[in-house]
Amino acid sequence: MSKYSTGELAKLCGVSVRTVQFYDTKGLLPPAELTEGGRRIYSSDDLSKLRLICMLKAMGLTLDTIRGILRSEAPGKVLMLLLDEQIKRLGSDIKEKKEQIDAIKIVRENIRNMDVITVNSIGDIEHIMKSKKGLRKIHGTMLAVGLIMDAIQIGTVVLWIVKGLWLPFAVGMPLVILFGVLLTRMYYKNTAYICAECNTIFRPSLGQFLFSAHTPKTRKLKCTKCGHKGYCVETLANE
Repeated sequence: MSKYSTGELAKLCGVSVRTVQFYDTKGLLPPAELTEGGRRIYSSDDLSKLRLICMLKAMGLTLDTIRGILRSEAPGKVLMLLLDEQIKRLGSDIKEKKEQIDAIKIVRENIRNMDVITVNSIGDIEHIMKSKKGLRKIHGTMLAVGLIMDAIQIGTVVLWIVKGLWLPFAVGMPLVILFGVLLTRMYYKNTAYICAECNTIFRPSLGQFLFSAHTPKTRKLKCTKCGHKGYCVETLANE
């Protein structure tokens, strides 16, 4: 059976001598024997054990967890259960990090649309973040209905031009207009806007809503409270 010094073992596993000594003091990797001069001597089994420890550490397991695995009567089964739990935990961490990234993007986007950042505007951003899910549903519905409207328009026009069939166009266009009216009404009813000047959440008049300049996330409106006219940030109504 091969024997290794602390330095040789550390080199084979790509760790420092101090790391091997630390695992010894923690009871994870006691040496197979000690020389009369007090030098640690490790066996091939110790080499395999250190490689396992390094692998488990790389997976994010704590030293206490690793110690439990090494001392278990059925280390394979214990390890499988722990790895399953580690996968779940990492999955939750990934989801949390993604939500944090999405939140940061929202904050950056809304800060870009605000001339002045105040304590109240930070509260507005929090409100916008909470309403994002509802707005996403509204935008998704608008996109889906819009695609249906486009399909009706293009399909009936093509039939009229290619086949000379004007009736589908005559029937389809009123439907497109009806869908458009209902879609606009739904959008208007379910959205509100935050004034960048006084931080009031308000709903503009329908006329102002329809004919104002806008971006996907903002609309140039006149605040119903302070009268300021500028780009206001879209949020979900009745939140």
